[in-house]
Amino acid sequence: MTHKDLQPPFLCLIVSGGHTHLVNVKSYNDFEILGKTRDDAIGEAFDKVARVVGLGYPGGPKVDNLAKEGKPSIELPLTHFDGLDFSFSGIKTAVINLNHKDPNINKADLCASFQKAVTEMLLTNTEKAVKEFKADKLAIAGGVSRNSYIRAEFDKFAERMNIKVYYPEPILCTDNAAMIAAQGYYNYINGERAGLNLNAVPNLKIGE
Repeated sequence: MTHKDLQPPFLCLIVSGGHTHLVNVKSYNDFEILGKTRDDAIGEAFDKVARVVGLGYPGGPKVDNLAKEGKPSIELPLTHFDGLDFSFSGIKTAVINLNHKDPNINKADLCASFQKAVTEMLLTNTEKAVKEFKADKLAIAGGVSRNSYIRAEFDKFAERMNIKVYYPEPILCTDNAAMIAAQGYYNYINGERAGLNLNAVPNLKIGE
């Protein structure tokens, strides 16, 4: 919707409150999941960290803003797998434990460190996928895609890897209705129709 020139095939990193997926977009009606979170979605981790440090909800923008006042000086554990799956429960738990152990810990530094660590995990798997599929286009979608630090780091990644990165307009990052309508459009022009008995399936998986 934001980039009319973006056409498949491309890789897509979906980062939201409910998803952390790396997807090979073969066409707008043919998707292959390459990797996904094995526990918490990244947006869920942002919300839990925000709640623990007293920022409230929605956590993503508040962690992003406070992190700008701090330094990523706190070492946090990173979880990596041989494949392209993600895990954020360990880092979330580490942040919670540090805050409980020292309630006076610098919250801005803690948020900056958390943000840096989860971004490193995203970058590691995305780089693997880009190399494996020889991709030259990457879309980043979902509510967490409006995070300013993640965008800045992926801009550096794009320059280093000689790949073009596409982001949605911030106003569209949390608009599920717009995303559903856009996918409905591509289904429609692809000849897909549904009867009036079609019901919502809240846990429908990508590709189903």
